[in-house]
Amino acid sequence: MATGPMCMRKKGETMEWTGLFDNELRTEQQSLVYVKRMMAVAVSSITYLRGIFPEDAYRSRYLEDLCIKVLRQDCRTPGASKVVKWMMGCFDALEKRYLQMVFIGVHTNPDERNCIIESYQFKFKYTDKGPQMDVLRNQKVETQMTLNDTKMASVLLVRKLFLLMQNLEALPSDINLSMKLYYYDDVTPADYQPPGFQEGVCDSLWFEGSAVHFRVGGVQTAHHALSLRVAAEQSRVEKLQEGNHIRDSRPSTGEPPRPLLPRLGGSQVTPVRITT
Repeated sequence: MATGPMCMRKKGETMEWTGLFDNELRTEQQSLVYVKRMMAVAVSSITYLRGIFPEDAYRSRYLEDLCIKVLRQDCRTPGASKVVKWMMGCFDALEKRYLQMVFIGVHTNPDERNCIIESYQFKFKYTDKGPQMDVLRNQKVETQMTLNDTKMASVLLVRKLFLLMQNLEALPSDINLSMKLYYYDDVTPADYQPPGFQEGVCDSLWFEGSAVHFRVGGVQTAHHALSLRVAAEQSRVEKLQEGNHIRDSRPSTGEPPRPLLPRLGGSQVTPVRITT
């Protein structure tokens, strides 16, 4: 089975941070665009490095010495185009400040969508004053998060995600993907549903065996905060356990209420056949 390789920037190519992100993060709109693009980069990197969609479903963008594969918005690959539509629905909820968490599950049995072998959890927070960063551990001194801080955190998150994805065991040839959204109930209208999603049920999830949790990282701007955690079935992370890379040994927290499931022709999952 083929998996997506890490794509390094060729020698001589120029720095292209602005190909992915703006160099200004002063306004809430700029922050919103930044967080959207970070999520798109993360989801695209996950699907590419796990070998879920073919090469032609992506385009290349550069982040320091890394070549990032980003899903094409006009992609014709059925499964990839559905993931793009899912992200558009996420962005609608993000714009309205309703979105609290995005949960992506990887399943081997479409009839048991609550039984997963991998999961990816994105959490979002919002603030009017901007998140503060403690710069002196033993003194109560705070400073506003700078663009450089955000850049460094973004690059670190992507690098750690690359490391994690390339050290997981290869996925089976036939898998299914699902996505659930969770909201901040105190601000979200009871009848709100973003494009492509329908009201879901609050049910439990379980792994095919014991789960190992990884805290990949987080990114903050003056108006938003995003964090990413990954969980995988224990037998799939042997290489990472040997080196103890980015493992988070704390148990995962309970899920917030009111999940939504994507509307996919009456089904909550989309089948994917990985190229072999």
